[in-house]
Amino acid sequence: MRRFSDRSVLVTGATEGIGRAIAFRLAEEGANLTLVARTQSSGDDLVALIGQEKAVFVAGDVRDPELADRAVATAEERFGRLDALVNNAAMDHTALILDTPVEDVRELFDVNFFGTLNFMQAAGRAMKGRGGSIVNLSSRLASIGVPTMALYSATKGAIEAFTRGAAIEWAADGIRVNAVAPGLTATPLAERWIESQDEPVSFRRALEDTIPQGRLGTPEDVAAAVAYLASDESGHVTGASIPVDGGYTAA
Repeated sequence: MRRFSDRSVLVTGATEGIGRAIAFRLAEEGANLTLVARTQSSGDDLVALIGQEKAVFVAGDVRDPELADRAVATAEERFGRLDALVNNAAMDHTALILDTPVEDVRELFDVNFFGTLNFMQAAGRAMKGRGGSIVNLSSRLASIGVPTMALYSATKGAIEAFTRGAAIEWAADGIRVNAVAPGLTATPLAERWIESQDEPVSFRRALEDTIPQGRLGTPEDVAAAVAYLASDESGHVTGASIPVDGGYTAA
């Protein structure tokens, strides 16, 4: 499929894990990509793999509203417009509520929620009057409670609520806003976590046993759902959150 031929898509958190898989999936389908992440060297490497004629990299921290404006302006200058935004950048957090300083919670919201807000505002201004698609990365943890993950869950729950509200507010402007909620996904970060356990093989098996489909998701599973929501195939879908979790939150 070439659903994104001549389409301009901006992806945050694009150099690792799920974001990297999203970048490659969209590139395979013909997208012109503006890629955002913190490290210039990783971004340069990714652009070299995709092709400099099809991708450009903008380095920075999503907590900075100026970065969002600069990235959107780059997409418009390089590719003529912005058709879709994928808000993937996020930070993980695992800690008990009573052990977490308020400063850490503020940082978590600054990256996960306000980073998403910064790019939605910049993209919304660019798309207003001509339409577009925004896909926010949520999590299964927006729908369930897990010890040590409550604060991370709160950021993802905020993103899902914001997704629904923005979808309604911007529907008349032709801007669709949806979310994808991954479950346990075999990203490099997750693989390192599994390998750090005393019994990695049995630990992985125990994780897989919690998932109705019997396996962890892959970054490519998530990328496929993102590509659907970013494309015109989902033209009558807005305000939705698609779980990509092997049935975990349906069980």
